[in-house]
Amino acid sequence: MRRLLVTGGAGFIGANFCHYWSAAHPADRVVVLDSLTYAGNLASLAALIDAGRIHFVRGDIGDAERVGALLAAERPDTVVNFAAESHVDRSIEDPAAFLRTNVTGTQVLLEAARRAWGPEAAQRGCRFHHVSTDEVYGSLAPDAAGFTESTPYAPSSPYAASKAAADHLVRAYAHTYRLPCTISNCSNNYGPYQFPEKLLPLCILNLLEGRTLPIYGDGLQIRDWLHVSDHCRAIDLILEKSPPGETWNVGGGTQEPNIIVVGRLCDLIDAAFAADAALARRFPHSPAARGGSGRSLMQHVRDRPGHDRRYAVDSGRIRARLGFQAGTALAAGLEATVHWYLSHEDWWQSVVSGEYRQWYARQYAPQARP
Repeated sequence: MRRLLVTGGAGFIGANFCHYWSAAHPADRVVVLDSLTYAGNLASLAALIDAGRIHFVRGDIGDAERVGALLAAERPDTVVNFAAESHVDRSIEDPAAFLRTNVTGTQVLLEAARRAWGPEAAQRGCRFHHVSTDEVYGSLAPDAAGFTESTPYAPSSPYAASKAAADHLVRAYAHTYRLPCTISNCSNNYGPYQFPEKLLPLCILNLLEGRTLPIYGDGLQIRDWLHVSDHCRAIDLILEKSPPGETWNVGGGTQEPNIIVVGRLCDLIDAAFAADAALARRFPHSPAARGGSGRSLMQHVRDRPGHDRRYAVDSGRIRARLGFQAGTALAAGLEATVHWYLSHEDWWQSVVSGEYRQWYARQYAPQARP
């Protein structure tokens, strides 16, 4: 039986991980620490909290006193750190917030774990797992092989730089203090509970509301698409099978340009409306409600500053050593994601009615439907 502290567990990947872990390991104690910033949504965990499957604590990972007291009270043997500011556009607007959470917050967690577990942490089976991103490696040439675990770091955005710094801190604590740590660098996640500032949920909701689908630049930026359920399974394998001190790249194995993925979402929404007449009544502003195509909403906008052209990770090492293989094909994963948002309108309506609306207005007001 493990005792887990999951930081950032009310966010997108963290919430999916909590659902995954509570189903796969029902006997384990799971405590979630989340400060519930704009992207943290307690509704994503409501069913687990109501069923007593997890225990929720509101708090900031940068609050050393709060974190130390929580580790002393709960005595977790495993920390899984999802807590992070993660949106590149926001990091360009306010880099300092990313340094506070992603760098200082990670250091506070590491220090709290070191003090709570003591010098015999590895012998006691303790583990600090840090969830990172492929963006720390920078941009990849069109014909280059995927990033490996030994690829030098070359972050391009304040977000990526903050995550790179956090990775270095984790490795430093592992080396200096022998803290049993592992790191995973994942590719672009998608799936349920994703905050609608990210490309896929943003486009799904805009398709339903008849708003422009903003395509940065030419839209040919290539990403390696990883369904969040596969990511959660990979972390499980790392916690169960990886020795301390290892770094693992986790990718979905499917590289597609953003503009192609957005086009697929348009087609999936159009097909859903054609199969269910009730959708036209629920979402009358969607082009599909009038027999049109969602592709008519696609509009190229000014590219993001310093936008990386391509990310792709080589998952050969985790496949060979831990047996991980992404099991969700992109076509099936996109279809399941569209249907999840169609079936969980209450969840995303509660999100878009608040702070997200203000951010959306600032970002895309010139392209928004009157």
